[in-house]
Amino acid sequence: MKAVTWQGRRDVRVETVPDPVIQEPTDAVIRITSTGLCGSDLHLYEVLTPFMTPGDILGHEPMGIVEEVGAGVPDLAAGDRVVVPFQIACGTCWMCLTGLPTQCETTQCTGEGMGAALFGYTRLYGAVPGAQAEYLRVPQAQFGPIKVPEGPPDDRFVYLSDVLPTAWQAVEYAHVPPGGSVAVLGLGPIGDMACRVAQVRGAERVFGVDLVPERLRRARERGVETFDLRDFDSQKELVTALQDRTAGRGPDAVIDAVGTEAHGSAAARLAQTATGLLPRAIGARFAEHLSVDRLAALHTAIDLVRRGGTISISGMYGGTADPLPLLTMFDKQVCLRMGQANVRTWSDDIRPLLTDEDPLGVDSFATHRLPLAEAAHAYEMFQRKQDGAVKVLMEP
Repeated sequence: MKAVTWQGRRDVRVETVPDPVIQEPTDAVIRITSTGLCGSDLHLYEVLTPFMTPGDILGHEPMGIVEEVGAGVPDLAAGDRVVVPFQIACGTCWMCLTGLPTQCETTQCTGEGMGAALFGYTRLYGAVPGAQAEYLRVPQAQFGPIKVPEGPPDDRFVYLSDVLPTAWQAVEYAHVPPGGSVAVLGLGPIGDMACRVAQVRGAERVFGVDLVPERLRRARERGVETFDLRDFDSQKELVTALQDRTAGRGPDAVIDAVGTEAHGSAAARLAQTATGLLPRAIGARFAEHLSVDRLAALHTAIDLVRRGGTISISGMYGGTADPLPLLTMFDKQVCLRMGQANVRTWSDDIRPLLTDEDPLGVDSFATHRLPLAEAAHAYEMFQRKQDGAVKVLMEP
């Protein structure tokens, strides 16, 4: 089959690799019909390269048709249309039953000190072949895949794999009070969708911050009060402008949908780049013990949120030596929640919104649809924020 493989920093290629097969009774194999390109994939493209191996298959946002199932998968059959969550979880361990499948004790990557295995996401998360491919082996298929009806195009459901539950959890963790306010930092796919989810769930005021014109325009057209970072000379000016819109206090909640690749933090960017250029074995040891993130977005969130408010982090961070202003956080009584999205915990809450009325705008959410063969171009375009790329779907 054809699959998108990682070959080095900023080097992805579509290559021919062996077709996946059933290996365990709880496996399924699906033929992929749509697969997303995620902002987290860009971390593998540049920042987390020490944990990658040439030939790794990328991607974790698939949907498709079941081709084959193992004997331990009673509720799926060949021909079923499914969305596959990005994490691999059993559904029956203590963590899964507690609503935390991202911490699944069956697939937990204990050797690396990490949570549940993820599709296409480095040796830290199991080195499981990913979903930017023609076919995908799905472990723990007795729990993971979400069956969806025939008829509507893939765009209606494909975001259940990652974008929708990640945005939903970001808003859930933000604890926006009824009629309250939330600021979303970063209007990429997750931030954009988090704004939409917050509106649907009753936030009275939703603020969006970014510096990419296309992203700001998309959010503004859906009623988000937008702030262009390029209009401010400093973080302090941005914070003051948002406080002026919220009676001087700041918003009730802030969602950091940016993560480690925030603009600013030149020294941290230099360290990330240098780590990525080291031999992988050395770079991995450095990253495991001394890595730092570009924390501009998180520092902005801490300064911006009102006293007693909540910061919800959905943007991915990977640093092990990040300095945080704990005195400020303590003094402001900030509540902080974060983590990979627990897809199956939220999927039943989200599905009633995936109707013909389309309140979340999923049918028109993708900005680009490309064949899998053009994956290298898709990565470069998305990483450089070219051609208005906000969400890219690929079709094998």
